[in-house]
Order: sequence, then structure tokens, then C-alpha cells
Amino acid sequence: MAYDFDLFTIGAGSGGVRASRVAAGLGARVAIAEADRLGGTCVNVGCVPKKLMVYASELGHAFGDAAGFGWSVPSPPRFSWPDFLAAKDREIHRLNQVYGRLLHGAGCELLRGRARLVDAHTVEVEGEGGVTRHTADKILVATGGRPTRPTEPGTERAWVSDDVFSMRELPARMLVVGGGYIAVELACVFAGLGSKVTLAHRGALPLRGFDEDVRSFLVEQMRKAGVDVRLHTSIRCLEDGADGAICAVLPHAESLDVDAVLYAIGRSPNTEGLGLEALGVELDAQGAVVVDARYRTSVDNVYALGDVTNRLNLTPVAIEEGIVLAHHLFGEAGRAVDYDFVPTAVFSQPPLAAVGRTEHEVPGAHVYESEFRPLKHTLSGRDERSYMKLVVDPATDRVMGVHLVGADSAEIIQGFAVALRLGVTKAQLDATVGLHPTAAEELVTMRERRPDPAG
Repeated sequence: MAYDFDLFTIGAGSGGVRASRVAAGLGARVAIAEADRLGGTCVNVGCVPKKLMVYASELGHAFGDAAGFGWSVPSPPRFSWPDFLAAKDREIHRLNQVYGRLLHGAGCELLRGRARLVDAHTVEVEGEGGVTRHTADKILVATGGRPTRPTEPGTERAWVSDDVFSMRELPARMLVVGGGYIAVELACVFAGLGSKVTLAHRGALPLRGFDEDVRSFLVEQMRKAGVDVRLHTSIRCLEDGADGAICAVLPHAESLDVDAVLYAIGRSPNTEGLGLEALGVELDAQGAVVVDARYRTSVDNVYALGDVTNRLNLTPVAIEEGIVLAHHLFGEAGRAVDYDFVPTAVFSQPPLAAVGRTEHEVPGAHVYESEFRPLKHTLSGRDERSYMKLVVDPATDRVMGVHLVGADSAEIIQGFAVALRLGVTKAQLDATVGLHPTAAEELVTMRERRPDPAG
């Protein structure tokens, strides 16, 4: 049977765009459908605008640091949210256009509209010009995820993470609910921009999955920076507060009046309305598409990758999956994604970054750690400290985990991710000459943590 396309991709986010471009470069006839802006979550309401917000908020701390270095800064410095929002929107618009040019240059046909599968080889796209149908030999679902919305009474007035990138004014008082990447990062952002921020997390520590020592250390630093971190705290409901405020009702009859509430309680795979279940594509209990090692769903010619599969939800992972899938379908199938030793960072303030195993994932681990005051803050006067930790396999001396909290952690961890993938040992780190004065030199000069003599 002759099909309109060799590959039809639903979703023009990071993974879908990369898979489509590479497939087209390998000679495939490719169409890609997107109902929203190009670039997906990362470009529009995720990594990129969030990092721009982090930069803006870090400058709030920098003004305070400047006096220690001889600078005279007007007090208080003034921040304009509308000005920042306009600058951010211009950059995101530029990136949207870049994505469009990349797809066009690769020879992909871009269809603007909402797509759904009619059968195993047919996609229906509903756009401004009406409904069109297209056939394809292979179909790729790369629709990403969306913020999970709360269900407690009154939470219809709350924001989710998508909303903060278009809000019209900066709230004076904000409650952030959650304990993952997004909750921690945005709590720090809004505190740095001048809001009075409370972070409520129902667990013992935020950032589940990270090493416990770095989690505890980061909470301490966030509190020093003015974020009111409340652990073991859930929100019963939201009610009307005084003078137009929102009243968050906490356990034990306690309440908190704020101007805005942000729920960052996780993300859900974007699989609704795609026609997957009717077609027989298997979904898991969270609604994620179930795939095998080659990204094939339970329907042979339908594939999925990225956040919609809810495996390792990071933009570079989705991009790598897109490259591998395109080569598997239209090139050589030898390459595979290695999900081990993938670095990750939380752009909190200070930032946290990690690669590899935690202490509790390595039996009998030898642990090396360092806590120190960064050189910069000996003059700035800011009460912020850094923490670094190495986890070493006692049998092989191989470094199995690197965990950092402090300035430039994300930049440092990238290089150490390469080292861990190559099997670097603690002895090899010890034999490496440090670069002074830097924070990173601590990682090649650490000594083992000793047990507390008091027990």
C-alpha cells in the first residue's frame, strides 16, 4: 500500500522534532503535527523560560552581594515583571521560528492542528482550515506531558506551572505546593524576585530520588535565602481570604493568606484525545504509553518517546531517543540510548546537580564529602554554603555518584558525567591536579567521611 508519508509525528517538542528531522535526513517522507507552539514544554513553558527566570532572580541576590565588592547599588533595586515578561516572550518567539525553519529545512511537512489516530496508519488533523486525513507507514507519538492539576476544594483558583510564564503581575505573597524540580525551582525564583514565598511539601524532604544529604542541605540553604519551607505539610483546601487574598487551609486548623497559589505536584503524560486506547495502544496506570526497548508500542507500527512514555523525563533524553528511533526506522539500528549515568540539575538557589548513584544505592559505599563557604561570599557576606559528595564502590574504587549543591553545580556535573560513564576511580581523581581557586577542585581533593566517634 502507498502511504502519504513514511513517518507521521504527533507533537513538535524536543523529541518529536529531532526524530522527524533525522528521519527526513535519512530520506524518509515526514509530516509532523502540532496544535500549540513549536518546541514543546521545554521551549515554551519549561526549561528555557524557567532558566531565564532563574537568571532574573539570581540578579536580585547579586545586587545584595555587590556592596561587599565595592559597588554602590540603589536600595532597593527595582524589578519590573512586565519588562522581563516581554523580553522572555521575544526570545521564546524567536525560538519558535527557529524550530519552524529547522523542520522546513529538513524537508518535513508541518501541519498545524490537533491530531488523533483514526487507525494504525491514519492520522486526522483538526486545524483552522478544517479536518484533514493523512496516512503513514509509521506513526510516532511524542506529545510530552502536562502539569497535574489539584483536586482539593477551591484549587480551581490555583496556578500550575504553565500559568506562571504568562501571569501579568508578580505576587507579593506566594504559596508553592509540591516537592519536585518545578516546585523547588519556582519557589527560589519568586523569592529571588522579591515575593514572600512559602513552600509546602507533604513529605519529609523535597526532591525525592536525590541523595538525602543534598536534599537536607538544600532545604537549609533555601530557608537561609528566605523561603519558608514547610515539610510534612499538605493543603486541605483554598478559601477566600481577607482583602481579595487566597486563604490556604493547612492541617490542625492553621491557615495562610497569600496572593497566589502555585501547585507543582507532578506532570501527567499527554495521551488524552489521541485515539490511542481505541486503537489498542497500551497505556500504564498513569496514562503513559508503554513501549519496548525500541520505542514500539503494542501496535507494531506506532511508536512513542519522550515524556509521554514517562520513563526518564528530561529534554536531552527525549532528543537522544528521537535520534536513535529515526536511525532504527530509516537507517542503521545498532545505536541505543544508555539511561545510566544521566546527569540532572535542579536550578534552585543554590543549584543542585547530580549524576549516578546515591549513597543508599551502593552497598557499603565509601563516602567523601566537603562543605564550605564559597570564596565569593567571604566578601559578599551572604550566608550561603556549598556541599559536595562522592559515592565510591568499595570493591572497585569506582566513583558511582557525584552530588553537588552550590554555584555552578550544573556546569560542573556535565564533565563528571563523562568521567563516570568512562569508569573513573577515586584514585584517578586523587591523582588529578585541582584548578585553583574553584569550587570544582574540591572534587579531586576530598577525603573520606569518618564515622562519628560518639556513635
